[in-house]
Amino acid sequence: MAPRARDSGTLAASSTRWTAAAEVGLIFLVFFIHGAWPAPEVNEPHYLGKAKHYWDAAWCARDFFLNTADAHEVFYFTFGWLTLWLPLSAVAWCGRIATWGLLAWAWRRLSVALVDGWLYGVLSAALFVALNDRFHMSGEWVVGGVEAKGFAYVFVLLGLESLVRDRWGRAVVLFGAASAFHVVVGGWAVVAAGITWLVTEKRPPKRQLVWPAAAGLLLALCGLLPALALSWGADPQIVNQANRIYVYERLSHHLLPEQMSAVFVARHLLLVAALVPLARLAPGDDSFARLRGFVAASVGIAAVGMAVSLLAWWKADLAAALLRYYWFRTCDVMVPLGVALLASAILRGWQRQRHPLFALGLSAALLAGGFHLGETIRMRQTYRAPRAFWSLGTNVDLDDWRAICDWAERETEPDALFLVPRLSQSFRWRSGRAEVVTRKDLPQDAPSIVEWWRRLTRIYRTDDTDPMWCDSLAQLGAERLGELGDEFGADYVVTSAHPPVALARVGPITRTLAVYELRPPRSKSSAQPSPSPRGGAHDEDQP
Repeated sequence: MAPRARDSGTLAASSTRWTAAAEVGLIFLVFFIHGAWPAPEVNEPHYLGKAKHYWDAAWCARDFFLNTADAHEVFYFTFGWLTLWLPLSAVAWCGRIATWGLLAWAWRRLSVALVDGWLYGVLSAALFVALNDRFHMSGEWVVGGVEAKGFAYVFVLLGLESLVRDRWGRAVVLFGAASAFHVVVGGWAVVAAGITWLVTEKRPPKRQLVWPAAAGLLLALCGLLPALALSWGADPQIVNQANRIYVYERLSHHLLPEQMSAVFVARHLLLVAALVPLARLAPGDDSFARLRGFVAASVGIAAVGMAVSLLAWWKADLAAALLRYYWFRTCDVMVPLGVALLASAILRGWQRQRHPLFALGLSAALLAGGFHLGETIRMRQTYRAPRAFWSLGTNVDLDDWRAICDWAERETEPDALFLVPRLSQSFRWRSGRAEVVTRKDLPQDAPSIVEWWRRLTRIYRTDDTDPMWCDSLAQLGAERLGELGDEFGADYVVTSAHPPVALARVGPITRTLAVYELRPPRSKSSAQPSPSPRGGAHDEDQP
């Protein structure tokens, strides 16, 4: 009988592994439906362009943004090598699949640590992406395009799973690993964990956390040191100016509460309020107490950020120096996470008790998650262009944009430099040609931020005293465009087809866009080619 017992145990373990794998696969499917927009997503040209240049400095060698300091070296080093062998669109999809797969695995681990029913992890994952997408306050997201923070959130979820299982040492190490990939994401997780430790009654003594904390710090230094180096040696006045540009000019919708949408703030506060009854109805064991503590800590961090923002009225420089650390991003993620997991736990409890509200509650949860995923599919069918293209507005045709980028890749020298529309995001992605500056590509080191702002205002504002940006570079006229070409060394300008500009028009004739020559072209054969194994700038196949 013993062998049969062992066989039975082996079959049971195998069945458990298969069901776990199936659940991870279904969670991945949820994330895929939510995030599978055409490449590139809005941040992918920014991050993957940096990653490619990190490994191949000859690619877009004259691009201002790509030559600024690197803030996410762990991400560029561990993932960017793929850009040497694959087109950027393929790298984006490889990164998305890897990130979503790891997030699905980490989410299931966290879900199982709290809710034991099969498929409840899938339900909570669907609720999470729906709530995070539709109830955020400052624009933070987890499941989407590939960038450093996607990998950081894998470690945050694994760290939170360890925390709810009362494995504090392991949690600290994992939060340190998150900080290596994205120091702000991981850093706030460390702060939230520390607050949770302080308010938790049953907690390990500090001496047991010394070595895990040291290991976590060593990992975090991989992300912290590059971040600290961004301002090392910089003039304090330059640092203050860069902070003001960063917070008040470029990223106020993420960092400054008064500039956030009132609707976004109100809906997020409603979700925070929903935590109170959910926390009362959810199980009261220690695992849920630690989850509630972590989520409450994230809300507390955001509340402190709200208070810090009040400094802007009389200490603008100090407020900018503090607000640039994204006080609200952890709350944007952890409040939807808490609601999703607490709601799933309540439903699981009602299912066991045969509670009369179980069917109604389950139907509401399925409807919420299903509506979001269905609406996402509908939007993707309606708006088929990559979301990185949307910023150009309805006056630019996608086929025209592709034709211009493809021409630049084929017919211009690899080190050509372009003036492009201020809101463009995917020219460099598709053409493999350098840009003078764009609004999206904000550097991270203080001197480069100041220079970025100088370039942006110098090129795209018709008058330094005018707060309005020019809609099209064609409005500047031939003489002004020639001056800008000389000042920044630009070879070509991409602008709207109307009004026409008295410059030599080159490239394809399209209805909405035009390319003008700013200086005599150099021979492609005389330019230095990219040493990439796949030809570097000729790899991209998506806008």
